[in-house]
Amino acid sequence: MIAMLRQLLKEMELVYSTGSGYYTCVPFAKRFNKLLGQASAVLGESNTMLGTFEPLPESDPKDPADKSKVLLEVRVEASQLITLLESVSEEDTP
Repeated sequence: MIAMLRQLLKEMELVYSTGSGYYTCVPFAKRFNKLLGQASAVLGESNTMLGTFEPLPESDPKDPADKSKVLLEVRVEASQLITLLESVSEEDTP
C-alpha cells in the first residue's frame, strides 16, 4: 500500500508538471480515497491516528489555481498516510 501511495504521488507530479491546468484532479482523489479505505481495513478502527484522515472530495475545479490546491491536499494527505503506515509497520517489526 505504501508503494501505491508513493506511485500516486509520482503520477501527480508528472501530470502537474506538464499540466498548466489541463488535467483533472478526480482520479487522484478517487485513488487516495480507495487507498485510505484499504488502510482503514488493515489498521482497524482501533488506530486513533487513522481518525485524523477523511476522504477527500472528488471534485474537479476549472480554475488552475484551485486544481493546484486540490493536488496539494492529496499530496499532503498521501504523504501523511505513508508516514502513518510506515510507523505502524515499524512498531510491528521486532
